[in-house]
Amino acid sequence: MSNMIKETTEPGDTRRTAEAFLQLLGGGDPDRIADVFADTIDWYVPGDAELPWTGPRTRASEVPAFFTTMGSAFRRGQSEYAVDRIVVEGTDAVIVATATHTFARSGKRFTTPMIMHLTIEEAKIVRLHLYEDTHLVSRSSSI
Repeated sequence: MSNMIKETTEPGDTRRTAEAFLQLLGGGDPDRIADVFADTIDWYVPGDAELPWTGPRTRASEVPAFFTTMGSAFRRGQSEYAVDRIVVEGTDAVIVATATHTFARSGKRFTTPMIMHLTIEEAKIVRLHLYEDTHLVSRSSSI
């Protein structure tokens, strides 16, 4: 475990926080999603400049803009997520899933496998790194 992450999470908090995050994602309210993040975060979503929601973020206050910007690129009601498993070790949770979206402009539908690596401290997410097929997403975008 990294020396940068404090071991302040009680057993079970990591899983509960990861599950709460996923439940909030399903609710689609960007401001409520931000509530599960610590004030200062290590957030990284890779991608190219054509995908305006990608890149790093360092504050929970930046989280709603990510979901609003990303959500506006996709057709409403046509996104699906399937969580295969959540693996928890200490303060880390790894979510293995797939995401299917339809781009609003092109109408192109795509499915990408994805992994989210979360680190939880005191029942708040302090790190979110997303790993997905960003090449596929970028090729599908035409936004």
